[in-house]
Amino acid sequence: MRDALEELRQSALEALSGAGSDAELREVEVQYLGRNGELTSLLKQLGSLSAEERPLMGKLSNEIKGEVQASIQERRKGFDEEKLQADLLGEGFDPTLPGPSAPAGGLHPLTRIRRELEDLFSSMGFYVVDGPELEMESNNFDALNIPGDHPARESHDTIWVREPSSPGAGDGTCMRTHTSPVQVRALRKFGAPLKVIAPGRVFRQETQDATHDHTFHQMEGLVVGKGVGVSHMLHAMNTLLEGVFGRKVETRLRPGFFPFVEPGFELDARCPFCEDGCRVCKGSTWIELMPGGLVHPHVLKACDVDPEHFSGFAFGLGLSRMVMLRYGINDIRWMLSGDLRFLEQF
Repeated sequence: MRDALEELRQSALEALSGAGSDAELREVEVQYLGRNGELTSLLKQLGSLSAEERPLMGKLSNEIKGEVQASIQERRKGFDEEKLQADLLGEGFDPTLPGPSAPAGGLHPLTRIRRELEDLFSSMGFYVVDGPELEMESNNFDALNIPGDHPARESHDTIWVREPSSPGAGDGTCMRTHTSPVQVRALRKFGAPLKVIAPGRVFRQETQDATHDHTFHQMEGLVVGKGVGVSHMLHAMNTLLEGVFGRKVETRLRPGFFPFVEPGFELDARCPFCEDGCRVCKGSTWIELMPGGLVHPHVLKACDVDPEHFSGFAFGLGLSRMVMLRYGINDIRWMLSGDLRFLEQF
């Protein structure tokens, strides 16, 4: 049996040296070391040997098996290195080039503008505050001097989660229609004097078009202190616009009515998309940008602030419309579309 084992050793090593590919190497491995291979067949004959020969032949068999396995591993390693070198030297391949990297994301244009405005107002001494998007009727309407029969409370304008027991009861729950309730919460918590901005997402029952959406973003500002007037409001609004656009923006101020301010104003910006009117400005060449005014005494009282000693101004900014002006976007519906063709531009 020793001669048969030695012959198998020589035959296996010669076959391995002649294998020219990994597939041929696998065939040799199966032929000699497989379950039905030649070495396995010889090992089955150990039982017929004498007690003295059996351990000697078993030891020799293990040595031969180990030697053949080591030779197989060495040959396979050589094939792997040859394949790697062939790949490295392949046509059109430059091994000095960096590997592929994951695509980098970017900030949404709304996030860009919001952060710029937060930095701007923080430099002016404002605090950035936030509040819940699901709001109580009392904070969304009552504290802001909006009467119970106001059209804004109707379901065609407000998204009610729990409708009030009766019109103007104040016990309903809605998706906030503006970020003014955040100002109410801040004034009640911190008192006067106070300077805050409240950026965030708001919701309304809107018919979607180029300038209206059911979900959009606002930023509202509130300043309450002693001797605060309209001139302070105009300075803050103009500073805001210059900070965002990096230049003076042509604007106009016109009277406007809002229950939570008295007097109230509308600040409009010249439409950047046309000269004679377009669908964005609805033919007027102006885009409504920021309503504002002096805080109504009833609102101050609702927030536990004495209107005899304190006054203030509030303004609201449509962040979505500001982004449209900044980047020349002519349809607000792109903002929350999730379309990568739009987002990858930023």
